[in-house]
Amino acid sequence: MPEPCAVFIGHADRLPALKERAGAVNGEILEFSDADALRALEVITKRRPKVVTLERLFAMTPRGAALINRIKADPKLADAEIRVLSHDSDYSRVVPRAPKTPAQPLDQRGTRRAPRFKMKDKAVAVVEGANAALIDLSTIGAQLVSPAKLSPNQRVAVMLKDEGASVQFSATVAWTSFEIQPNSGPRYRAGIEFVDADPAAVEAYCTRQKV
Repeated sequence: MPEPCAVFIGHADRLPALKERAGAVNGEILEFSDADALRALEVITKRRPKVVTLERLFAMTPRGAALINRIKADPKLADAEIRVLSHDSDYSRVVPRAPKTPAQPLDQRGTRRAPRFKMKDKAVAVVEGANAALIDLSTIGAQLVSPAKLSPNQRVAVMLKDEGASVQFSATVAWTSFEIQPNSGPRYRAGIEFVDADPAAVEAYCTRQKV
């Protein structure tokens, strides 16, 4: 029988405030940064905590939603209570238990897999007001190449625009890779996760711009 524990997941800078807001817990406290969702899931599956607390901003991301779905879908974790708290406000909710259905798998970066399509060479995403080449796109995220610096966990404003429509939303940078090309300046390849994008509008844009 695993020893009692409580799991906290959120941005490293917000974890102390998150634990303080949660109050007293029963058992060992296990902390994970929001970038370590897969490791958190492994420990949750093994230790079976009674309470899993997620920081609200992380819970709103595709990675956070995927983690919640995986916990809810595991019969061995049926007794786990999932709490979503804000580190700096009174916001608090308990995620309701739902019928157990297979959840979408997590990829190596801890995000949900969704059909992803390669974009046309001229497809562009406007990120924080600067053009970035749009490499591929799904309804929950995209890969792009930007001349402007992007950093993991950075919140950015994104616009997808073509002759058909303009789609604006917020996104979180999931990962970045610095590149230097022989015939051009430095650039940043990045994966972004959509926070509040309209899936139907993104899908329509994807249909128009995919290869």
